[in-house]
Amino acid sequence: MTSPTQRTHLTCLQHVSPVEDSGPGGAVSASLLSFALLLAAAAGGQAGGAGDTNPPPWMTRPLSLSDCLNTALEQSAAVLKGRHDLEANHGLSVQTKAIVIPKLEARGAYSLVEDASVDRLTIAPNPAMPGGFPVIDPGDQNWSTGIRLVQSIYEGGRMVSSLRTARLLREQALAQFHAVLADTATDVRVAYYDVLLAEKQIVVNEESVALLEKELQDSRRRFEAGTVPRFNVLRAEVELANARPGLSRARNAHRIAKNVLLHRIGATVPPDVWEDIPLRLTGTLDTPELRLDVPEAVELALARRPELVALRKSEDLRREGVVQARAGYLPRLEGFAGYGARKSMFSPDVADEVHGWEVGVQAVWSLFDGALTRGKVIEARAHLEKAHVETEDVVRGIQLEVRGACSTLVEAWEVLESQGKVLEQAHEALRLARVRAEAGSGTQLDVLGAQTALTEAGITQNRAKRDYAVARTRLERAIGAYAPELEAGAAPARNDSALP
Repeated sequence: MTSPTQRTHLTCLQHVSPVEDSGPGGAVSASLLSFALLLAAAAGGQAGGAGDTNPPPWMTRPLSLSDCLNTALEQSAAVLKGRHDLEANHGLSVQTKAIVIPKLEARGAYSLVEDASVDRLTIAPNPAMPGGFPVIDPGDQNWSTGIRLVQSIYEGGRMVSSLRTARLLREQALAQFHAVLADTATDVRVAYYDVLLAEKQIVVNEESVALLEKELQDSRRRFEAGTVPRFNVLRAEVELANARPGLSRARNAHRIAKNVLLHRIGATVPPDVWEDIPLRLTGTLDTPELRLDVPEAVELALARRPELVALRKSEDLRREGVVQARAGYLPRLEGFAGYGARKSMFSPDVADEVHGWEVGVQAVWSLFDGALTRGKVIEARAHLEKAHVETEDVVRGIQLEVRGACSTLVEAWEVLESQGKVLEQAHEALRLARVRAEAGSGTQLDVLGAQTALTEAGITQNRAKRDYAVARTRLERAIGAYAPELEAGAAPARNDSALP
C-alpha cells in the first residue's frame, strides 16, 4: 500500500510523456523519468521513516480538558511569548534598580604628542647652554590607569523610587503573564467544547441519515408491494439526499475543530497525518449550573482580574515617574574610592610613574537646566492622570463584561432547560408517526416531518449544551477564575458552590 507522499509522486509521474526508444530526446526523457522514480522512492522511504518515529502524546491516548490545558500552558505560542515578555520585564526591573548598586570602573589612557608641542619648564638662558637648561620635561608620551568604586548617596529621591519601580515592574509583568494564561485557557476550553459539539453533531446526523435510509427501504418495499405510490419513494429519496450534506458539514466542522484545538494547545501535527486528525477526547458537554449573583461576580472580577491588577501597577509606576522627574530639582551626591597610577609629569621616561589611593565625594546641583526638569514633571503628571482615567475605564469595561457574561449564562441555561425533554418528545413523536403510518391512519409526510424534528431537536440540544459550557467559561474568565479544571485537579466541571 502506497503512502500519501508516494501517491502524490506517482500521480505527478502519470503526466510525464512516454519514453521514446531512440534518439537523443528519448534518452533525455528516459533519464528524467528515472530521476523522477528515484525521487519518488526516496520520498517514500522518508515518509516511511517519519511514520516509524514516535507519535506525539495526543495521538496515543484520549485527552481530558485538564490534559489540554496543561499542554497549552506548557507549549502554547502565546504562553511561550508571555514567558519571554516576563523575562524581558525582569531585565528591565534589574536595570531600574541599578542606580542603588555601586559601580566599579576601570580606566586607562595613553597619548603621544609632537615634540614641538611639549611644554617644558626652563631657567633663564646662560652663555654655556644656548636656549636654557630644562628643569621639567614631561616628554612626548603620557599614560594613566586606575580603578574606582562609585556609589550614589543621594539622587533627590530617585534611588528609593527606583527600588519601588523595580518591584512594581515585576508585579505588573506577572499580572500581564497571568492575563495571557487566562486568555489561553479560555481559548482552549472553548475549542475543546467545539470539538465535543462537532462529535455530537456527527452522531445526530448519522442517526438521521440511517433513519431516512430505513424509511427509503420501507417505501421501496411497500411500493414494490403496491401499497404506496412512487411519490413516497421519491419523497424519501429527496429527504435522504437533503440530509447527507448536513452529515458532510458536521464531519468537516469536526475536522476543523480538531485542528483549531491542536493549534490552541501548541501541538504540531505530523506531516504524514492527512485531513482527519486521530484526536480523541474524554470530556462531555454536560455542565452543572453555575449560580452567581451579578454584584458578587462584579466584586470577584474587580478583585481578581489580572488586567486590572496590571493597570493598577501601571498607575503606581506613573506615580513613581513623577517622583523621579521631580528629582531633577534636587542635588545629586556620590562618593568614590579607588586606586590609580600615571606617568610622572616631571620626567620624559615613560617608566617613571606615580600611584596611590584616592577617596572623595562630589555633588552636582543643576540650578537651571532650561526648564528641562519642569517639562519632565509636566509629562509625568499627564501620564499619571491618563493611567488613572484608563484604569477607571477598564473597571467600567470589566463591569460591563461581567454583566453581559452573567446575562448570557442565564440565557444559555434557559435555552438548555427548554431543550431538556424535547429530544424524548421528538423520539416519541417519531414512534407514533410510524405506528400511525403502518396502521394506515398517518402519512409518510408525518413520518418525515417527525424525523426532521428529531434531527433539529438533537442538533439544538447539543448546541445548547455547548453554548452553556462556553457561557460559563466566559463568565469564569470575566471574574478571574479562568482554569477551574486545573485548580480542581480533574477534568469534570466543578460543583456550583465551589468557585475557584
